[in-house]
Amino acid sequence: MSTSSINGWCLSSISTASSSVRRAALRPNSVVCAALNAISSSSSSFPPLIQDRPVIAQPSQIITPTLPLSEEMGKEYEEAIEELQRLLREKGELKATAAEKVGQITASLGTASSSGGIATSDEASERIKAGFIHFKKEKYDKNPALYGELAKGQAPKFMVFACSDSRVCPSHVLDFQPGEAFVVRNVANMVPPYDQAKYAGAGSAIEYAVNFLKVSEIVVIGHSACGGIKGLLSFNFDEPNTTDFIEEWVKIGIPAKSKVKSQYGDAPFAEQCFHCEKEAVNVSLGNLLTYPFVREGLVNNTLKLKGGYYDFVKGSFELWGLQFGLSSSFSV
Repeated sequence: MSTSSINGWCLSSISTASSSVRRAALRPNSVVCAALNAISSSSSSFPPLIQDRPVIAQPSQIITPTLPLSEEMGKEYEEAIEELQRLLREKGELKATAAEKVGQITASLGTASSSGGIATSDEASERIKAGFIHFKKEKYDKNPALYGELAKGQAPKFMVFACSDSRVCPSHVLDFQPGEAFVVRNVANMVPPYDQAKYAGAGSAIEYAVNFLKVSEIVVIGHSACGGIKGLLSFNFDEPNTTDFIEEWVKIGIPAKSKVKSQYGDAPFAEQCFHCEKEAVNVSLGNLLTYPFVREGLVNNTLKLKGGYYDFVKGSFELWGLQFGLSSSFSV
């Protein structure tokens, strides 16, 4: 059994071979208990929506010239622009002609770019276009009832904190359908403590989800091979920051780093990362208790907190939950 203090809260954990049980105590007279629960995912029908034709019907051309431009092309370009400026000064009625000339120049630049071996932004645009068309055809158009309801408003059951890592999209991993989860993603899936000045972004999301959307579950999901956690364990916070934002952000997880270094300081770095990826989730659960509206929801039994861990290498998912209750007070 191990105990750590997080922003004035006390988190204790007990591990067994088949399950994990965690307990957190709200000082002086509140108790939080957690037990590992199994999760089941139900697949519901996929979605669909508005028009019978793709919204992106005729995308405008995006030009990325080959760099560096040849001297000859640069000279031609400057001469063409100079000529256009002269025409516009002398004859305002030639604006249409000028526009046509601009089209010819940009087309020639596009041809030079595509032949120069440098990929243009058209590839990215085509990927986005194809992705939306697939979504529209296979999901949106096949579930008009769902999108009709979503047009009226949202009432998600879950608020999810997940990492920005491109490999761990929670809607993909947990098969959330549109309208099911209000999602906040950031580096290392951190939940900062209550601070109106420093962490207004995260605080406003939590407040909106709890007080206005009335979510009933807040889930913080960590994951394997997390770059943010590697940074947390690697940065020397006694030295000046070497990044503009990252070090200051992952400092939120310092209690997790301290606990892991204390208990697994002699373990290989990869093993320390594994433990810290999970312990940082517990730090975030403890930080959620610093928000008054979260505590109110726990006391009123309208809100539950859960921690999760997705291992995308092994294809496994763990889930544990915290149940909040007040202990009776006494005096001696």
